[in-house]
Amino acid sequence: MDKYMEMVRIRFLMMLAYRTNYYTGILIYAINIAAYYFLWSAIYGGKSSMQGMSLGQMTTYVAISWLARAFYFNNLDREIAMEIRDGKVAVELIRPYSYLGMKAVQGLGEGLFRLFFLSLPGLLVVSLFLPLQFPGHAKTWLSFGLSLLFSFIIFSELNLLAGVVTFFTFRNEGLLRAKRFIIDLFSGLILPLSFYPDWAQRAMMYFPFQAISYIPSMIITESFKGAAVRDGLLLQATWCIVLLFPIGWLWRAAKKRLVVQGG
Repeated sequence: MDKYMEMVRIRFLMMLAYRTNYYTGILIYAINIAAYYFLWSAIYGGKSSMQGMSLGQMTTYVAISWLARAFYFNNLDREIAMEIRDGKVAVELIRPYSYLGMKAVQGLGEGLFRLFFLSLPGLLVVSLFLPLQFPGHAKTWLSFGLSLLFSFIIFSELNLLAGVVTFFTFRNEGLLRAKRFIIDLFSGLILPLSFYPDWAQRAMMYFPFQAISYIPSMIITESFKGAAVRDGLLLQATWCIVLLFPIGWLWRAAKKRLVVQGG
């Protein structure tokens, strides 16, 4: 376990060396969130609420969704694909640790850096000029924190799954771009799932995407309360476990098909 914790620390320090990128990232995220605020202000057009959400809740939803994305987002899939093409994966596989486990903790180190140097400062900056509505109950914040952790796990598992596919395809740039677009669209990052048609909402219940952005954002805006919060967290925990099975199956098959192209 010590070596995994050390890798979290190393990845955090590596990101710290390029922290200027994240200072500019705060500005970019703030501009992006402000643009969404003005867009939703025009859509609401003086209405007190839409789909059970007030404009204040929607503003908070948008801000939290994008700033939470800075924490759970990572490029583990692209890193795995690059290491397969370069042949570096052959060396990684003989080292005394789990390759996928090490990738996951590297993503955690990156996520922690983004949390402290982008998400939290960005939230402070955005709250200065947008009417955000934060809950006053510690229980809501604890539920949101747990939900955000589940979001990171699910997003990382999907990235590991996409990365392992590279063992079979050798090049998967198109798949990775499609995956990113699908996650952004169907996770509730761009549009809350409650705004989708009923048939689309029912269909998305069978996919893990809503467990990435929609659930934590609905919790922090208190659009989910009581049993809805519990059910949302349970759904996220279920997907965290379910996604382990295809990852394990593909990983066992991938190691048997390993072909080193570089090195």
